[in-house]
Amino acid sequence: MRSSNRFRPFFYILLALYAVITFVPFVWALSASFKTLPEIVAGGINFIPKHFTLDNYRTIFRQEPLFVRWFFNSAFIAVTVTAFNLLFNSMAGYALARIRFPGSTLMFYSILAMIMIPGQLTIIPSYLIIKELNWLNSYQAIIVPMAAQATYIFMMRQFFISFPKELEEAAELDGLGRFGLFTKVVLPLAKPALAAQTIFIFMGAWNEFLKPLMLMSDKAMFTLSVGLNTFKGQYISFWNYIMAASIIMTIPALLIYIFFNRFFVKGITFTGTK
Repeated sequence: MRSSNRFRPFFYILLALYAVITFVPFVWALSASFKTLPEIVAGGINFIPKHFTLDNYRTIFRQEPLFVRWFFNSAFIAVTVTAFNLLFNSMAGYALARIRFPGSTLMFYSILAMIMIPGQLTIIPSYLIIKELNWLNSYQAIIVPMAAQATYIFMMRQFFISFPKELEEAAELDGLGRFGLFTKVVLPLAKPALAAQTIFIFMGAWNEFLKPLMLMSDKAMFTLSVGLNTFKGQYISFWNYIMAASIIMTIPALLIYIFFNRFFVKGITFTGTK
């Protein structure tokens, strides 16, 4: 106990240094979004703009008519993917934790195996399947493959294993069936795990770059992460516009984290207990 207290200041200093290292690039990006392009490309790490301007933000909305459409595409895909995942992952996790059915053990180990497969390995087969379905340049091309994810099914199973059975048994005595038990008793008490899942899934879908890049060739169907890439030309990159658009892109993910933060640590703790 004493030895852990002795090292505590060292860990705090280490964490503080890590926080500074990760926070400085964000502060620079925020600062650069208010600078002119010549000031950015001139170099240096000045955080206060010499010529403060809001033109970067005005330009990305006025000169790029599809910017609002890209924002909508990202928001629609991220919200829909998150909603589907909350529903399907919770149902699958609860079934694996509480219901014994033929093949349940095999299904659980299959899900564990799927977690270990790198996502890059399935990109080409996924592309070919989506092309055969004629889903290229459509929302379902991204939403359907991401509607349930093995990692979060496992996460919800761990949470439901720790869930007190006495509550379910009492609800069953009151006449609730399996579906009513799940929707009226289990899900309302699973807020911490659902909140942690919401943060992870929304941020993953919001920042997804590779899949929209492969599946969307129509510029109107770009997501914000792919649209940002259009500000990079062959001979010049408009870093002032890229930084301004990046800051706008950060805001929804930041708001989601702030809103669900009070449940976040509790949800991670619950899902890692067994």
